[in-house]
Amino acid sequence: MKSKPFPPRRLRTRRDHQAALQYADLLMDARANTPQADELDLWTALIEIYESARDEIPPPDPIEAIRFRMEQQGLEAGDLVPYIGSRGRVSEILSRKRPLSLSMIRSLHEHLGISAEILIRPSAA
Repeated sequence: MKSKPFPPRRLRTRRDHQAALQYADLLMDARANTPQADELDLWTALIEIYESARDEIPPPDPIEAIRFRMEQQGLEAGDLVPYIGSRGRVSEILSRKRPLSLSMIRSLHEHLGISAEILIRPSAA
């Protein structure tokens, strides 16, 4: 069997990750309750920790967050008028022709419960 790429430790680089994957693959046929099976469990845990730290889901786009909340609550564009302004302004916001103002962000956060942190992010073009 191929030797360990390095002693078991936190994986820091893509190279560490690849080496750990290759070594864990060699251990896949280990019989249960053997030192090799225990070692496979250890390497698998290290790999999972590395991968979970890099698979973060980016925060949603502000307009997509608004649309999602509208869908959740069964709201139409006209229902946003009290929080954004006129129907025309709502249309401009939802079509990304106008950015959200601070007062709109506050109102949407307060009344629809959308995270202010999400609403202040730049909207995708």
